[in-house]
Amino acid sequence: MKKEVFTDLAPKAVGPYSQAIWAGNTLYCSGQIPIDPKTNEVVAGDVEVQTKQVMENIKALLSSQDLSLDSIVKTTIYLSDMGHFQKMNAIYESYLSKPYPARSTVAVKTLPKNVDVEIEVLVVK
Repeated sequence: MKKEVFTDLAPKAVGPYSQAIWAGNTLYCSGQIPIDPKTNEVVAGDVEVQTKQVMENIKALLSSQDLSLDSIVKTTIYLSDMGHFQKMNAIYESYLSKPYPARSTVAVKTLPKNVDVEIEVLVVK
């Protein structure tokens, strides 16, 4: 059985998908892009500013489920250019602590709304 998660603290979905779905004790979170949930607009700035907004969105989504960033077991990161890796990684690391989640990072041709970073997470409660 699955249960949809929705919170006003994170950006609304920009397509036909849920912010997150509970399936048993696993929370599957859709990829977050740097949209400010208050304005529903992409934040202006470089990959560091964008990564910070993405991590804040993830934090808010997890918080709505009484979870923290420490609950994350796996992340998948999509970058518009691998040249952004070091800057993104420094911000990403500042939000997490050891043991860090398992992670994949890939460069893609384009991302929704032409942003530079998208991050999805998987949480097991």
